[in-house]
Amino acid sequence: MTQRRFLAFYGDDQTGSTDVMEALELRSVPTVLFTGIPTPEQEARFHDRLAVGIAGTSRSETTAWMDANLPSIFVWLKDQDAEICHYKICSTFDSSPTIGSIGRALDIGAAIFNQDSTALVVGAPELRRYTAFGNLFAGFLSENFRIDRHPVMSRHPVTPMDEADIGRHLQRQTEKSVGLIDLVALKRNISPEAVDATFDVFPIVHLDVLDDETQRAVGRHIWRRRTISRFVVGSSGVEYALLGEGTGVPIAGRVRDFPKPGSRGPVAVVSGSCSPTTERQIRFAEKHGFEGIALDPGLLVGEQRQVEIERAVSTGSAVLSAGVSPLFYTALGTETPGAELQGMGHEIGTALGQILDRLIKRHTLRRAVVAGGDTSSHAIGQLGIYALECLMPLPLSPGSPLCSAHRVDGGVLEVAFKGGQVGGDDYFPLVRDI
Repeated sequence: MTQRRFLAFYGDDQTGSTDVMEALELRSVPTVLFTGIPTPEQEARFHDRLAVGIAGTSRSETTAWMDANLPSIFVWLKDQDAEICHYKICSTFDSSPTIGSIGRALDIGAAIFNQDSTALVVGAPELRRYTAFGNLFAGFLSENFRIDRHPVMSRHPVTPMDEADIGRHLQRQTEKSVGLIDLVALKRNISPEAVDATFDVFPIVHLDVLDDETQRAVGRHIWRRRTISRFVVGSSGVEYALLGEGTGVPIAGRVRDFPKPGSRGPVAVVSGSCSPTTERQIRFAEKHGFEGIALDPGLLVGEQRQVEIERAVSTGSAVLSAGVSPLFYTALGTETPGAELQGMGHEIGTALGQILDRLIKRHTLRRAVVAGGDTSSHAIGQLGIYALECLMPLPLSPGSPLCSAHRVDGGVLEVAFKGGQVGGDDYFPLVRDI
């Protein structure tokens, strides 16, 4: 491959963006993830990276926000002149016509890239996400569920998934018709001509990914068609598909080893996640050296916002001074915020970010954790971080690596951004001690 960049991407939330970075780095593709469109000086510092991305917030934004903000981002992606440009979505596809609309984002991107048809790839077996005959399935604990019956995602507080058929779900968000190349066609080695004929008919083509075989086939077709439609929408399944052996991508099939960085002492954790997975992780952490500190999300968005922030900083500072790791949380699983707080994720995430930033500075912390996809997207803006690199993927926690965070003040912080469904019960002690 020439010196042309392999891939440029925009992630619709923070944890989804680090998920892509991890998928690339695991396959030895040097990657930098910016927290916004970088300055020329920031971009120049990482000019030699084969992949570059921007961590965004569109998963929790309105269509009006997308209309105002995504065009300039997609123009930046296009100007990177990468082989593939990727709008990264969550592998659980949770979205709605008004919040996090994947259809609206796809429409904007296709227009910017001036392409008639766009590939959609959702399945990512590495994350226990599977698509079969156009329907999405996701793992939870030891079982796999159709997404509209998933114990968590079917009850998401903002964008519950009540439809497993990806095409049907997407048709609520765009006027474009959705075609499908299913797993049977892929396993029967559908010809390039037949694939292209499907793209000629449908403005959006969803490609099933169930297993290694279908994933390799999808990677081959995306790579083959990159000169026709290099703008692709999908989960990190896009990267996993492209970089598997046998796809025709010159840099595919490589692997990278990551040395353990070692413990940095106490860490600080903030969590806005409502997931039962995170609840288990919080309860486990409280039994293994963390001090749980419950925050009232209502106070974080009300007139007492600053009082609650000050209380949190004071309490957390006392915990850190005792050599213990504080863990702030606004919810425990089913104890989700009430209806009056729906749509307040921006404010909650921002407040948690402010708490964390103040503790990092006061105690010169070297490592921290933010839990919750929407929380992470809005908290990172308070941490003075402009770029992230993958320091180390965490065991049994795909998509939530430990990162090296470059701060505008010149400092470097180690930080992990954890999606609600990600990781084993021991996730927080793992990050502290690895």
